[in-house]
Amino acid sequence: MDFTLYLITDSSLFGDRDAMLKVVGAALEGGVRAVQLREKGLHTRELLVLAYRMRALTARHRARLFINDRFDIALCVGADGVHLGQASLPGHAVRKAVGDRLLIGVSTHSREEALEAERGGADFITFGPLYPTPAKLRYGEPVGVEALKKARAEVNLPIFGLGGIKLHHCPEVREAGAHGVALISGILAEADPKKAAEKYLGCVCRLSS
Repeated sequence: MDFTLYLITDSSLFGDRDAMLKVVGAALEGGVRAVQLREKGLHTRELLVLAYRMRALTARHRARLFINDRFDIALCVGADGVHLGQASLPGHAVRKAVGDRLLIGVSTHSREEALEAERGGADFITFGPLYPTPAKLRYGEPVGVEALKKARAEVNLPIFGLGGIKLHHCPEVREAGAHGVALISGILAEADPKKAAEKYLGCVCRLSS
């Protein structure tokens, strides 16, 4: 993976999609080089239009674009990859459909899911939630960094820690074996998303050097 900071969108944080695109643009100006378009509530055509706009935005900044779940839309807009959840088509089925045209990321929450993602042909995984976060309360308690360490010991894929990660968590997450961190509100909900991106990248890159 040629990125260590993985930005995931959530339009519910904004009044409209134009506002979200503006904030994502600011984060890209701050150095973000990978964005997952994760907008589950949109109908197919709405998502396609937004995906084309996000592709144009990320392309201007030479950043990768991943589409949540919909590999068909990812192929249509020329995205770099697709990101699958545990309720999505399994990775091996998507790999059979797309071949090497798309990178495949998979959301995982346990060592077992991480191993299954690797066997299914994933290129990388997100793992979490590592810390308490309102967005994940319905899934129960956070898995914690110890679970990340156990997954890291058996999985060879790049792992992005996810869930409630604040700036001061980055050293612990990286020391647990994560390749990088995945963020939503840590950047998108900040008053200055460009500066927030710069701070996270500064911390993650410093730890990897």
